[in-house]
This record gives sequence, C-alpha cells and structure tokens, in this order.
Amino acid sequence: MRVVNGQNTIYANDLPAAMRFYTALGLEESFRYPSSGDIQHIELRAGHFTLGIATVAAARDEHGLDPHPGGGGIEIVLWVDDTDGLFTRALELGAEPISSPRDFLQHLRVAWVKDPDGNPLQFVQDTREYPLSF
Repeated sequence: MRVVNGQNTIYANDLPAAMRFYTALGLEESFRYPSSGDIQHIELRAGHFTLGIATVAAARDEHGLDPHPGGGGIEIVLWVDDTDGLFTRALELGAEPISSPRDFLQHLRVAWVKDPDGNPLQFVQDTREYPLSF
C-alpha cells in the first residue's frame, strides 16, 4: 500500500468568495460538485497542488464533520515566482496581512496573509538563480 496523491481541503463559510480569491491568485478550477447550482465542493489546481474548498454545511450535513474555518494547526503554502507581487495582490483581494514579505534562510522570500475565511496562506519564493522547479 502507498499514498498515490493528495490535496488540502479547507472549509469556507462563503465558498464563492473563497473560490474567487484563490482563482484570482492563479489557481484553476479542476472539479466542482454539484456541476450546476449551489457549489458544495470545488477543487482548484496549481501545478501538482490541489486545494479543495468545501462549505461548512456540506461537511456537516454530508459527512458528519464539525469544521471551524479560520485556521487552527494548518496553513496553505503556495510556492510562487513573486512573493511580493502575490502578497500585494492578495491584499488587493481583501486578504488580511499576517507577515509582510521578507527574506528567509539564504534563498527564500516568504510572506503570510489570512484568506477570506481566516486560514493562514503562505507565499514562498525560491530566489536562487536556478530555483527549485515543481
């Protein structure tokens, strides 16, 4: 047995707002349920990373979960090519700043914001001449 893939799923009080926020940052829709009408779950992709966003009501009613949006022991990390630019874009989209862009270690540029539901979102940029590729 082995893990063959994975994704992070967050819970949103306002799924359309969360979807607009993340697609404006560059993630692309790859799945939605249901396919028409009020969305209960959506998946957005960037490279090999998948971010699922589900409504609190769907998690509770369909699966018996008791989610509490706003982060708590987990953050979303996006590897990007321009930490400063995406940090600014996120603020323009209504994100709340947590930590402004700064250099970290010898080759990273990092910043944090809160997404529309208060989940921590980190932007990480590899600033080496030949950065890691994903």
